[in-house]
Parts: sequence; C-alpha cells; structure tokens
Amino acid sequence: MSKQIPVHDVTPPASKHGDSVDLYASREKIYTRAFTGIFRDLRRVAGALLFLLYFGTVWLNWGEHQAVWWNLPERKFYIFGATIWPQDFILLSGLLIVSAFGLFFITVFAGRVWCGYTCPQSVWTWIFMWCEKVTEGDRNQRIKLDKSPMSADKLVRKTAKHSLWLLIGFVTGMTFVGYFSPIRELVLEFFTGQADGWAYFWVGFFTLATYGNAGWLREQVCVHMCPYARFQSVMFDKDTLIVSYDPRRGELRGPRKKDADYKAQGLGDCIDCTMCVQVCPTGIDIRDGLQIECIGCAACVDACDSIMDKMNYPRGLVSYTTEHNLSGQKTHMLRPRLIGYALVLLAMIALLATAFATRSLVGFDVSKDRVLYRENAQGRIENVYSLKVMNKDQHDHVYVLEASGLPGLVLEGAREIRVAAGDIVSLPVRLSVAPERLPSTTNEVTFLLKDADDGDSQVEAQSRFIGPQIR
Repeated sequence: MSKQIPVHDVTPPASKHGDSVDLYASREKIYTRAFTGIFRDLRRVAGALLFLLYFGTVWLNWGEHQAVWWNLPERKFYIFGATIWPQDFILLSGLLIVSAFGLFFITVFAGRVWCGYTCPQSVWTWIFMWCEKVTEGDRNQRIKLDKSPMSADKLVRKTAKHSLWLLIGFVTGMTFVGYFSPIRELVLEFFTGQADGWAYFWVGFFTLATYGNAGWLREQVCVHMCPYARFQSVMFDKDTLIVSYDPRRGELRGPRKKDADYKAQGLGDCIDCTMCVQVCPTGIDIRDGLQIECIGCAACVDACDSIMDKMNYPRGLVSYTTEHNLSGQKTHMLRPRLIGYALVLLAMIALLATAFATRSLVGFDVSKDRVLYRENAQGRIENVYSLKVMNKDQHDHVYVLEASGLPGLVLEGAREIRVAAGDIVSLPVRLSVAPERLPSTTNEVTFLLKDADDGDSQVEAQSRFIGPQIR
C-alpha cells in the first residue's frame, strides 16, 4: 500500500476570495529610539577608530609625498613605505583574498559583527541618525514632527538636519578623492576654484552618494543592495554567535507590574515593550527569529538589558548566543569549518607577507633592437638593446650594469645607471664580440643589474645576440 504525502492549502485568504495580493509594499520609515549600553559603547569605539583611520590617514606624509596615495596618472600606488606598481597588482589581489577569508572567519565565528560595528554603511548611518536626534529630537518627537504640517520650526529643523548630512557627505567625498589626488593641494585648489573639473565632479558625486546612502537609503542598502546579506547564512552554523531572543524564557509575552508574580499568570520575562524593535536600525522584531535584515549590531540587546534591569530580571533575554545554546545543547567553539577558514587565512597572510618581503624593488626589462646585427668600425659584430630600469623603492639608487654569455663580450655604453625614487629610465646599450668567437648565429646573453650600495641586491634579464651565419 503506497503512502501519500499530505498536502495543505497555504493559499492566502485574500486570494481565496478573489482579492489581489500586493507583493510590493511601500517602505515604512524607521524611527530609532536613543539607548545606552555596552554594545553601543563598543560600536562607538569601532566607529571612532574607523573615522580616525579614514579621515586621518589621508593627511599623513611619508617622505616627500602623501603616505597613502593612489597616483592613477603615473600608475604608482603609495602605501606608507611601499610603492605598488601595476606589475605588483597580484599583491593587492592577495590583500583582497586575505580580507575575504578574514570576513569569512569572523562570520562563521560571530555572525555579522562586521556589519554591525565596522561596515562604513552602518557607521555613517549611525552618524546620520545622531544628526537627526540633535536636530529633530528623539523617536517620538521625530514621528510627531513628520506628521505635523509645515511650520517655521519644522523647516528650521529639517534644514539643519539636511545641512549636517550634506556637510558630512562633503567631508567624506573630499577625503575619498584626497586618496587619489594629494589632499593638501586638493583642498586649497578646490576652494580657490583652481581644481580640475573632474575633482569637482567626483567630490560632488561622493557627497551625494554618502548623503543618499546614509541619509535616505539606510537599511535598504543592507537588505537589498549588499550581497553579504545574501550569502551570510551559507557560512552560519548552529555554533555561530548570533543576536537571538530566548523564547523559552520570554514566552508568553505580556505587560505586568514591576513586582507582580508574573509566573503565576503564565507569563515569561518578555513584557512586550517593543523596545528591541524601536532601537533596531533595520526595523525588525528580533523575537521573530534570525532574519536576513539583522546586521548583528546588538542594539536590541542593550535595549532589552536596560528593561530587564528596571524589572529586576536577569539580563540576557536577548543576547549574543548560538542555536545550540538556545536549544539547551553545548556550543562547540572549535569546529572543522572555523578551523579550516583559520588555517587558510593564516596561510594567505604568510604568503602575502613573504611576497611583500621578497619582492624585488627594481624592475629590469631588456628588449633587442629590430636590426638583427651590424658590423662596427673595428670589425666586431654588434647588437643594440633597449634597457628599461624601474626603481620601485622610495629612495634614489645607482645601479651597475654587466653583461655575460659570450667569450670576449664587450658592453659599450653607460655602466652606471642612476634612477630616482619611483622613476623609470630607458637607455640603449650595445654589445659587441669578434665574429670568430661567435659559436652560433643565435646566442644567449645575460644582463646583470647590481645595486651599487648593496652588492647582494641584483636582478638579471635574458636576451639574444644575433650574428652572421657561420660558414
């Protein structure tokens, strides 16, 4: 006798009566309430460090130029003491890979803490929310202000808020462009009208982008535009730290007096005050379980703990916890996936550090002239080469050129090559050899470039010496 899978009708009631279902609801504006707590303080520290790194680094100098400067016209990228050339872009790729595996590792371990504490979108959004509070008041005052008709007071408050938003956006945009065009010259030329037209365009673009993302889009960026929100759940397991509500302790929800015997009423610790919803920057109810909109900022943890303190209940109704912990099982901190990400991350860091430490600070390229060979006044066979020497260091260097590979080979031209820091020198050189000492028509020769100040530092390049056909 075959078994049938039970089928249940899950059609929404509205459709059963022929009514249409609106699949696209308009966005409801989120009004967040001010709160205090340890996680808010941690987020402030993380945001302050990010601001200091972003706005401060651009003003640092290293030697004769900006410490971090992406010099696109000359294709030179300065990162403190290192100069990155297009040939070294594989190192930047390695840096991105390390960052990716670092993000994967922290996500498996602690969920979306990157989103909640250090993501620029979140940090700038919190700053813009602070501007709202300063100019328009706390949550209830903002709701009342938005519902009230336009007045002089409302116009002044709205103008002040948007002015602060634009000011922060402008400083953000100016700083961002300052990483590509030296910030000191950029600021001076920008306000004196001498800056390039592209500078005005990009400063304006990033000003409006910051104003729009942090001021207007806000949680929409996290929910609908950020790809991280889409694939984060793939990296979660039941031992990942996530912000969660404990339904075993909290249910049934319901209001009660502070000293009431709520256990006798069949109630849990949740008083259904909705404070966790009111402080959430994405507007979700954490009591509904893990949701894609949750950025792990723990604002609901701080809010709920403050209510638990007022009710003389133990903290932790909403907390950083794991699915295993919520179900009464043991949380395993060390597990194969986390260990795997950690090992790969450490290996990538080691490889990247080794690549940076061992990379050559001089680029050396040799190309042979299109004329195969010629006979000079002394009757020697001569080949002409074009040498390109690239000094990747941030100090001037003098290099000594040598050539080998054939008996009686003579290098004619400059033996010492002086190259300024970050400069490229191209020069022609000639090699000559007596025709009777040529073993074949095509012969391999080696050019050796030594650092005059450090004899152990040298690079070499291979080329060909062409001679007449031997009879």
